[in-house]
Amino acid sequence: MPAAPAPRFPVGATLLLLLAGTPLLWALGSTFTDWAQTAAWAALWQHPQTLPALGMTLWTGLCATLISTGITAFMLGRWLAAPGTGHLSGDWARWLSPLLSVPHAAFAIGMVALIAPGGWLLRLVSPWPSGLELPPAWSTTQDPWGLGLIAALVLKEIPFLLWAAWAHVQQPGVQAQLRQSLRLAALWGYTDAQAWWRIGWPQLVRALRAPLLAVLAYSLTVVDMALIIGPTTPPTLAMLTWQWLQDADPATNAVGASAAWLLTLLLLVTAAGWAGWRAWPLWRQRQVRGVRFSPGVSKAAKPSASRRPLSVLLGIYAAVLGALALGSVSGPWPFPKLLPEVWTLQAWTGVLQSSGTVWTTLGLGLCSAAAALVWVVAWLEWVPPRWQQRLRPLWMLPLVLPAVLWVVGLHRLSIAWGLDGRAIGLWLAHTLSALPYVLIALQGPYGAVDGRLARVSATLGRSRAAFLWHVKWPLLRSALAAALAVGFAVSVAQYLPTLYVGAGRFQTVTTEAVTLASGGQRALTAAFAWLQWLLPMLMFGLAAWWGRPRRWPAAAQ
Repeated sequence: MPAAPAPRFPVGATLLLLLAGTPLLWALGSTFTDWAQTAAWAALWQHPQTLPALGMTLWTGLCATLISTGITAFMLGRWLAAPGTGHLSGDWARWLSPLLSVPHAAFAIGMVALIAPGGWLLRLVSPWPSGLELPPAWSTTQDPWGLGLIAALVLKEIPFLLWAAWAHVQQPGVQAQLRQSLRLAALWGYTDAQAWWRIGWPQLVRALRAPLLAVLAYSLTVVDMALIIGPTTPPTLAMLTWQWLQDADPATNAVGASAAWLLTLLLLVTAAGWAGWRAWPLWRQRQVRGVRFSPGVSKAAKPSASRRPLSVLLGIYAAVLGALALGSVSGPWPFPKLLPEVWTLQAWTGVLQSSGTVWTTLGLGLCSAAAALVWVVAWLEWVPPRWQQRLRPLWMLPLVLPAVLWVVGLHRLSIAWGLDGRAIGLWLAHTLSALPYVLIALQGPYGAVDGRLARVSATLGRSRAAFLWHVKWPLLRSALAAALAVGFAVSVAQYLPTLYVGAGRFQTVTTEAVTLASGGQRALTAAFAWLQWLLPMLMFGLAAWWGRPRRWPAAAQ
């Protein structure tokens, strides 16, 4: 009797693991030397701004994470819990594309244009009924409470969490099982809201561990949005870390490296607390059979009402982008006039004169997104599922590590490998940053392909390559195009890796927009911020066009 074949790790999978895992682990490992710098740690704790910045970081990061998670859960409940509201289908997720394509920095610049004391919203009510003839001395941006940063983070993270939930429910049987649980809860006498919050959401939140951790990590360690709209008295710890890391003094730079690790420790502690907090709804789910509710009639929500939260979100994004578009063509614009006195394309002329910046952004985005997509497809195709599950935390490192720590590791990697200030080093940094997003975007649809198709193809004598080229990948055309667009959008939004690994030799629309945001060139800043959104949006549009279903002509009778 022949022995059962021993489990093996394919050669191709090993090569893929080395290609992406080596630079990831090298970048992370190179930062561990900062632990031994006791003088830097002492200087960090003795700095008068450290503790206030730490408190501001906890306040803004935790508030933004809790609020965005709560709103996301509410919106998902409106679609999934109430009968007659439809499924989380591709048509539903299509509306998330324009929201996901807005980079964080561009959104923050647009928010400033809206809510600043001399911004568009206040102009709408001035001089009547507000009675204001001059911009008020209000701290609506860079306020000492960090409310502007919290609002911007919440509005940017909701689409990401909705997209992650959509990617999960596309897996085989997930949405059907969830709806079956909710219908069963209705038979027990639960209302729609009770069923969702006690049974539906606890089931879904377990699958959103990585996206929720990513939201928490980004909210605690964001730099570019904090530079634009965040508080300055005190600043967040990420902003302080960034300032110290830019200092030419080695001692100050070492303090910045220690602060980056302090942010990592803060993230680990808050993530542990977050996990404990999330365990509460799971406990409630286990106790659900012991709780009695009076039977009630479940009211079916109208489809229009279930779409209302998304319509509000779309309206806010439209207002932000409209403010950017208006600002990019405005000349002199005294307060409280609603519209500029002079319309001009001078800012866009400046953008055209910086065509090298645009081409650099396009080239980096396309090359890094394509490389990440090829790697992810090969990983999902060649690697056994058990290894995919075990190694998934490794690929999520760029998503959950503090941005300042991640970029320090990338910078040291580029120096050690001789890639500092070179295009290939910048491409590698962007590719590693885009990889987890592409993996999240494609893993659900890739796993949803019916495995029986491969067996049917094999019985017809077709090779594996023929099945992939003519059956599987054409079926996944829309998902592949969307994943490529997601990777491109992530690359366009990269700020810290471009500055550090590029050593200031490469300018992208994001670095230009963030740099200009600290100056007084309002129109040029708006133009670059608008372009920062327009490029990913065009890519999402091309992906939707290329991935649309093909219709064959009717056969001749």
